[in-house]
Amino acid sequence: MSMACVHSFEPIVDKNAEILILGSMPGRASLAAGQYYAHAQNAFWRIVSELLQFDRAAPYEMRVQALKSARIAVWDVLQSCTREGSSDAMIERDTQIANDFRTFFRTHKKIKHVFFNGAKAEACFKQHVLRNIDNGAISYLRLPSTSPANASMSFERKLNAWRIILEPTQPISSSSRPDADQHHVMPLRKDSDDYL
Repeated sequence: MSMACVHSFEPIVDKNAEILILGSMPGRASLAAGQYYAHAQNAFWRIVSELLQFDRAAPYEMRVQALKSARIAVWDVLQSCTREGSSDAMIERDTQIANDFRTFFRTHKKIKHVFFNGAKAEACFKQHVLRNIDNGAISYLRLPSTSPANASMSFERKLNAWRIILEPTQPISSSSRPDADQHHVMPLRKDSDDYL
């Protein structure tokens, strides 16, 4: 399989967004469909449709509107990269170019909570974005990846972990943690790769 330079989409967002969910880069199925999380085995739409109580089989435009109505934005950390296939593990480190988050956060000032869909999105954000933005009022949390590659975690455990997006200001109870290392709580420090 050959390496390809891939580019992400425009964000799902409107002026009322308060929560941002970040992936790393759309997979091949999503790029082909022109839709976020289009792979049939990706649990994203199954999870958010259950949490927000909408039909996950609804047309894409209606699912997008359901996210906006819940004040949730969706984007990817990377604007472009070179990658073989769809796996995050196959993204070539030296080819990663991040999206313009400085402008994004200045434009969408109501966003106060960022949730990373998996470890790769979090790592890319910390490497390419964090030091270049004013993130003083924003909280960050890594959630279990909804990717089918994260097969070691059951859907029920993923769903339980993702419930935090409904009440992002609430403390995370031990019962909601699928694993001790699945969540990293904010804030992030610009002078360190670690959370405070």
